[in-house]
Amino acid sequence: MRAARRAAPGAVLALLALTFLAPGQASAASYRVAMQGYAFAPASLTVHVGDSVTWTNGDTAPHDVKTTSGPVAIHSPMLDKGQSWTYTFTAAGAYGYYCTVHPDMTARITVLAAPKPTPKPTPTHHHETGTSHEAMPMPTRTAPTTHRAAATSPKPSSAPASPSESPSTPPPVAAAAPQTEPVAAARPLQPLLLLTGLIAGVAVLCLLLVGSRAAASRGED
Repeated sequence: MRAARRAAPGAVLALLALTFLAPGQASAASYRVAMQGYAFAPASLTVHVGDSVTWTNGDTAPHDVKTTSGPVAIHSPMLDKGQSWTYTFTAAGAYGYYCTVHPDMTARITVLAAPKPTPKPTPTHHHETGTSHEAMPMPTRTAPTTHRAAATSPKPSSAPASPSESPSTPPPVAAAAPQTEPVAAARPLQPLLLLTGLIAGVAVLCLLLVGSRAAASRGED
């Protein structure tokens, strides 16, 4: 168990080292320069820092590589026919070189600063994590909408209650209407009764007066 615990940090460090070194190795390139016909081919070459150049002698005469200018001095061993020598450039700049055995053999290599692809994975990784964190609150935002929908659902139950109440109110009104009709009909009868009573009283008085006069006239005869 202790050995496994000790090996785990080492494995993690190895993986981290591979992740950081892999972009640099992938970006590096290799180039070839032929020493043939007492000339370098190609005579002009452009590479980046971290790239490697391999010189291969194709002539029967020996050749070498020695810089005449540049930020770093380079001098290769003497190469016979079929032999090669590789150099990896670590400093940017313009390098002029020639063959010490054949000074007319000259060439030039321009080394540019290496691109920096290593920072690119880190922003994309952080961006992905940022989007994942932003996507997390989305379910919480939709939750209130569901609660609102649930809160609004009881409204239809209250709406049908109003029709049940509205039909219950008209029956008392309809029942009260017939009660008012007899009252309205009884009110006109009272004046008629009074008139008929007065007329009957007057008629009775008239009859009494006529009767009394008739009786008086008979008594005089």
